[in-house]
Amino acid sequence: QVHLVESGGGLVQAGGSLRLSCAASGRTFSDYHMAWFRQAPGKQRELVAAIISGGSTNYADSVKGRFTISRDNAKNTVYMQMNSLKPEDTAAYYCAAAWFGRGWPPPRYDYWGQGTQVTVSS
Repeated sequence: QVHLVESGGGLVQAGGSLRLSCAASGRTFSDYHMAWFRQAPGKQRELVAAIISGGSTNYADSVKGRFTISRDNAKNTVYMQMNSLKPEDTAAYYCAAAWFGRGWPPPRYDYWGQGTQVTVSS
């Protein structure tokens, strides 16, 4: 089992910044691809950013150039720096983990956090 706990969400004005953190415990963190998803009310959950166990990243087109995902394997933590936030970034943000042995991109994510709310006011 991998236990994931997100933090760092909140209310911010458009153009502002937030940094989300996701602390992992339970298994070897470096063995897992990590990702941030988000889900807005009435919308499907979407992949925002992912970072593979080796460190390469990918992003949804809507956040490229504004969000940066990173990981600190020594701290068992994945981060997402969100800059130039827009009202359409408002959503619940979830951290997820997929064992690296599933390949890339993984067919599914095995573990999920409880989520942290990000609200961007206009």
